[in-house]
Amino acid sequence: MDIRSAQKTAWDNKVTKDFNTTNVPLEFGLLTAEVGEAFTAWRKGLPDFGEELADVFLYVAALAEMNGIDLQEEVERKLTKNRARVYERDTRGVPIRIQDPASE
Repeated sequence: MDIRSAQKTAWDNKVTKDFNTTNVPLEFGLLTAEVGEAFTAWRKGLPDFGEELADVFLYVAALAEMNGIDLQEEVERKLTKNRARVYERDTRGVPIRIQDPASE
């Protein structure tokens, strides 16, 4: 399944179940809770870590849909932008962006 199809399927499920489809701040709050659940699952080595990551994706997809954003298009654009960026590690080993062709 591609991102666009997943976004539509997730949205259709929200509509069918009469879940939130208009309150963006609420959706961000719920997304934050799901990120916390995913972190806890990872930290504790729980078997539902993948399911929690899927929940995070579904909330992000819903936020995109609420705001008329084609998430697949945005992800593809961002991946292209990231591939063109150049990084070097500083003395602490932290990657620092030294070139961003998209902003030149």
